[in-house]
Amino acid sequence: MAGGSLSLEIKMKANNPYQLKTILSIILGLLILSSCMNDDAIRDFDTLNTKQSEGIFIINEGNFTYSNASLSYYNPKSKTILNDVFYNTNALPLGDIAQSMSIRDSLAYVVINNSGKIYVINKSTFKYTGKITGLVSPRYIHFINDAKAYVSDLYAQSITIVDPLNLSIIGAIDLNNHNSEFKQHNAEQMLSYNNKVYLACWSYDDKILVIDSDKDLVEDSITVGKQPNSMVLDKNHNLWVLSDGGFSGSSYGQEKASLKQIDLSTNTIIKNFIFDDIDASPSHLQINKNADSLFFIYGNWGTSLPNAGIYAMSINDINISQTAIIPQTDGIFYSLGFDKEKSEIYISNAKDYSQNGEVYRFTSLGEAIDTFDVGINPGNFCFE
Repeated sequence: MAGGSLSLEIKMKANNPYQLKTILSIILGLLILSSCMNDDAIRDFDTLNTKQSEGIFIINEGNFTYSNASLSYYNPKSKTILNDVFYNTNALPLGDIAQSMSIRDSLAYVVINNSGKIYVINKSTFKYTGKITGLVSPRYIHFINDAKAYVSDLYAQSITIVDPLNLSIIGAIDLNNHNSEFKQHNAEQMLSYNNKVYLACWSYDDKILVIDSDKDLVEDSITVGKQPNSMVLDKNHNLWVLSDGGFSGSSYGQEKASLKQIDLSTNTIIKNFIFDDIDASPSHLQINKNADSLFFIYGNWGTSLPNAGIYAMSINDINISQTAIIPQTDGIFYSLGFDKEKSEIYISNAKDYSQNGEVYRFTSLGEAIDTFDVGINPGNFCFE
């Protein structure tokens, strides 16, 4: 999860028994498969030939090092699902850990974390149009304008600046030693307001870095809770940051998870909600179209937690609700998406992290609409 979604390589730090079991079984197969697997090799394949006009992408991470990431495409009007659309269109495997996707005009940019690349496809036909390579461990792509985008990275300690027009790397923003006791920062989710980009430093960190996107320089930092994993901007232009607090046994330490509201005119915290349960690791903060209602997953990394589920609150609330609008009754609520145009909630269930997952669709009030199967570890949603 985090910032939305974590790859399996990160969640292993939580000592999740399901994931450790999965990795052990994968390694045996990897010894045979890795030497002959080329994720850029065009295969002899009867490709999918279709054009879609309205739908939602589900980014399925797959399993770490197994190169079985995939894209699913769901049509909410017809309630139909197309799975593995990237491979079935292009005869190309998507790669190792699909982390996130962003849409810009007619193109969709799929960030492949452990493969160190970003695939670019036509959002309607799913056809491959190009790729950005030379990345270390990319997490998210964030567009500044048509000719400049930022790519966050888990291990590079920098933001990579890319030109989306020619799919090239044109620069970098150093993230070391910026108003912090930490020597380096790892980049995760990004959000823009005015000419600033707010960057969540999730892994073993507690900072939101403020970047001047005209100068491509870090100019300030905001201290929040440990491991900020997702952010949204409300109707009053205040930033909300959800932090999971770390995990038990971490060398970075663990604290109770928190949700903070920040005044961006002063970069100061104006509301601070602390979750009661030290084992809680809330994630995937979302906001509605009116930017006045928040939604998030309340749970933790793969083990049972009382009252786990999807929670909602107004930006004007003075307390966090103690009751889920959608209880987690089965499986693992792995990721959360919010369709702002239709005011609908999408929740993924990762099951045991090794078999195909499924997605639940609800109204914003928690009324069930549909359920459908997707790929392995559905970790993120992208709405057109």
